[in-house]
Amino acid sequence: MKKKTVLSVVVFIDALGWEVLRDRPFMEKELPYRRKLKSVFGYSSACIPSILTGLMPREHKHWSFFYYSPKTSPFGPLRWLGLLPASIVNRGRVRNAISQLVKKFYKYSGYFQLYNIPFKFIHLFDYCEKSDLFVPGGMNRGKNIFDHLQAASVKYHVSNWRNSEESNLAAARDDIEKGQITFAFLYMASMDALLHNVGKESSQVTDKLKWYEEKLRTLMSVANEKYDEVRLFVCSDHGMATVYKNLNLMGEVEALGLVFGKDYVATYDSTMGRFWFHNAQAKQKIVDFLTSFKGGKILSNEELKRVGCDFEESQYGELIYLMDPGVMIVPSHMGEQPITGMHGYHPDDADSDAVLLSNVEPPASPECITDIFRLIRSETGA
Repeated sequence: MKKKTVLSVVVFIDALGWEVLRDRPFMEKELPYRRKLKSVFGYSSACIPSILTGLMPREHKHWSFFYYSPKTSPFGPLRWLGLLPASIVNRGRVRNAISQLVKKFYKYSGYFQLYNIPFKFIHLFDYCEKSDLFVPGGMNRGKNIFDHLQAASVKYHVSNWRNSEESNLAAARDDIEKGQITFAFLYMASMDALLHNVGKESSQVTDKLKWYEEKLRTLMSVANEKYDEVRLFVCSDHGMATVYKNLNLMGEVEALGLVFGKDYVATYDSTMGRFWFHNAQAKQKIVDFLTSFKGGKILSNEELKRVGCDFEESQYGELIYLMDPGVMIVPSHMGEQPITGMHGYHPDDADSDAVLLSNVEPPASPECITDIFRLIRSETGA
């Protein structure tokens, strides 16, 4: 008797949150099993590694891109760019061009972008995602799902995250039509950018979901012609909150009169300020200020431990100040302009929740995005 052919397909749609899907139709007939998944604290730079490893950020060591580490910083030569006028070196195109040159020079294979870290201080920071997360050996610590697939000799397809969604769909279809793979991981990133720009309430999001429906139905049709059974899973890493307030946390801290690099060091992500201190007086002054600042809260060590972000030697910050949901730091080291949607808030916030949708009941009742890793291992036997 001919052995039954089975293909498992995981479609990752960046930022497809549970609240984004609320009251919107999306493949209900094809994907009747629908679960809300708790995300992990941080941005996609933390969430995707957790999906791919089943580990929390403290374990795989990926979180926010930049962290204070002057001894290991590779960016010393760039500090001299701080002597040039900010009107030149802070332009988006210039920053992007420099980022690409640095990436090529150091042979970084992961996602790399210098964003708006000031060049005069960039020698104080290191960067966490130097390697491609989607290949064996891509993690800072631990094994990812592709390590396990390779070790188990599973024939699989994985998208090139650098390419467009159309290109990734075409590449997945090509491999599926050959009928030789048993697992496919399809990477779809455009929803995240759309939600940042227009927010989750926009009709453009509804239109984008219809586009995904059309493309995935076509892909499933092709797969069903080649395989006896096709098991489809659609998942995400986090949702998206609507931004209703922008606060200049960076400017307020700088107005305290402390010297950056001498008294303290900080990096400002879109939803959190992360601080390292060089003396007790500076720490007390910043703590006092943040305690009274309206718009967020200092996360205790106990809270950081609870959300899996209590890093060894305070790698990503001795103090983390997290903004309230919908409040954004503008300007920040990630960008200078307000946007409509943002993520990276507390994982307990409803807008942080991710999704898992499937045409078969997932095993072991997944509850967190880390469970996607275990689902893939169960599906592939890796």
